[in-house]
Amino acid sequence: MDIGFIGLGVMGTPMATHLANAGHRLTLLDVNAAAARDLAATIGGTAVTTPAEVAARSEVVITMLPNGEVVQQVTLGEQGLIDGLREGAILLDTSSAEPWLTQQTAAAIAVRGATMVDAPVSGAAWGAQAAELVFMVGGSDDDVARVRPLLDRMGKAVHHLGRLGAGHAMKCLNNCITAMTFTATAEALVTGKRYGLDPAVMVDVLNQSTGGSWITQTHFHQRIFNRSFDDPFKLELMRKDVGIAVQLAQQTATPMPMAGLGQQLWRMAEHAAGPGASVSELVRWVESLSGTELTPGRGEPQG
Repeated sequence: MDIGFIGLGVMGTPMATHLANAGHRLTLLDVNAAAARDLAATIGGTAVTTPAEVAARSEVVITMLPNGEVVQQVTLGEQGLIDGLREGAILLDTSSAEPWLTQQTAAAIAVRGATMVDAPVSGAAWGAQAAELVFMVGGSDDDVARVRPLLDRMGKAVHHLGRLGAGHAMKCLNNCITAMTFTATAEALVTGKRYGLDPAVMVDVLNQSTGGSWITQTHFHQRIFNRSFDDPFKLELMRKDVGIAVQLAQQTATPMPMAGLGQQLWRMAEHAAGPGASVSELVRWVESLSGTELTPGRGEPQG
């Protein structure tokens, strides 16, 4: 299949590589032109300079971009995808994006006879590298069936949640849950440390108890207790996803008080950490509130 891939960052590069290894012909584009050229040389694809060129060469165009506004700009902006889309082409957006913007973008490309599927992912960078991503998919049955072989090549699970936008809705809600869990876990561990507990042992307990989560299994021993704070996922992107979830709640007239408060906390953490900070820096911000670092070993009892 002739596939276009736009967005060759931490996630997009391994995803595109898996598709090339499966024998698909790739046309590549990234805001960092050198990244597209380097990857093209590595996997045998073709690097181009505009989204319109990508569209003209592709049956399916895959985007992995920061948000729905960027997807919309790439699609509808100057020399955008819409200028080159073939009739019958599919725009497969694997970004974490706003469902309402996805629906707007799909309506705009429909005039070219093209359709859209949203398929954001869970699994982080290592999931992309191992082709073990989980795809949350929205779109028509026929469109999802056409892109399903591509999703299967890049991931380990595909969940079709409903109409276009359903995948992006699920993604923001998933990340909202993760963000709330992350905040609550960090606060509890700091409290335990200040009581005299060892946070490393606390996480071991959580991982065998009802308070355990993906966060306790993959984050604190690996990135916090060693003070690396190096998760490649950006704090600003998690804050963005929480914000999308809160907007979704507003659109559906759904009370979501915990997420609303959580959104404010994540904004404060983002302000403290600065642009480009790892999501791990949320913990450093929680630590700063009490001046207590989450290092292994029993803390000095306070109070």
